Amino acid sequence: MRVKDATGTAVPPAVLKAALAILLFIAVPAALWWIGGGYLFQVATTALIFVILATSLNLVTGTAGLLSLGHAGFYGIGAYAAALLSTRLGLPFLATLPLAGVAAGAIGVLVALPTMRLISIYFAVATLGIGEMIYVTLLNWTGFTHGPMGIRSIPPIDLLGWQPGTPLFDYMVVAAVTALSLWALSRLMHSYYGNALRALREDDQCADAMGLNVVRLKIQAFGISCFFAGIAGALFCHTAGFISPDQFRFAESINILAMVVVGGLGSLPGAVIGALLLIILPEALRGFGDFRMVAIGSIMFLSILLRPRGLLGEISALDLMRRQFGEAWKDGAATRVGWR
Repeated sequence: MRVKDATGTAVPPAVLKAALAILLFIAVPAALWWIGGGYLFQVATTALIFVILATSLNLVTGTAGLLSLGHAGFYGIGAYAAALLSTRLGLPFLATLPLAGVAAGAIGVLVALPTMRLISIYFAVATLGIGEMIYVTLLNWTGFTHGPMGIRSIPPIDLLGWQPGTPLFDYMVVAAVTALSLWALSRLMHSYYGNALRALREDDQCADAMGLNVVRLKIQAFGISCFFAGIAGALFCHTAGFISPDQFRFAESINILAMVVVGGLGSLPGAVIGALLLIILPEALRGFGDFRMVAIGSIMFLSILLRPRGLLGEISALDLMRRQFGEAWKDGAATRVGWR
């Protein structure tokens, strides 16, 4: 099964991938440049950062079924790690980006170890507590994080010493990192490993009886999710130039979770759509003033009411990703794990 165009002709997966690449790296920046805005580039860059956050949370909450309410805390760890490494040690962007992800992932694994035997709402409350602990630490460890004053004058994105500092350059770099993150997450979710996480979500006791190491799978999924949250935090700090603890509070975790739910739990394309919708929509409705939040809330309510599985549910997303973008699970692929 393949996507068909208006004439009914099948569109090869390679053409679809090329079309998405053209849209992300050529059509969107060209349109933003033509419309005329450094501000619009900032909105687009922020939207892509939240795409990484939403898709990373979708891995642990949508695919593995672990409701996490502290994702913004690990987003903050990545942002502060990159900011401190660049301002105090003078490390370049290409070094702070992966190190921020490693820092968030490592701390995520360490703090999650005592909670991995919890289930359902108990795990959610534990992650809520972890997120608040991270926020309080960032707020009160003034000697290290500057407390409520935050960190200023964070160097912008540079590539091997090249530092244009323009909104277009920032967008292109963030778009490239986002594309790589989505590729990595899609490979994880649409493989035998992703199926193991879905088995964990549906019935962890049955999965354990079938020989899956349930605790290890939970730790791995949580650590990978936190790693990509740290990557998003590094991108945010280098594009914003300033961070403070208030940017990583519980409300931000709920915002990220709403993106996943509106898009569709377990759906990678759905998480992308949810992130873009909830970042771009408030800016598009800015002309309505205070009533824009009422409009956004109404749209979210109606989307959940009319599309309880999300705008692009997991079943539709699995069919799209496996058949049309990868054609995985073909006959004769028994010796290969996951994708072709």
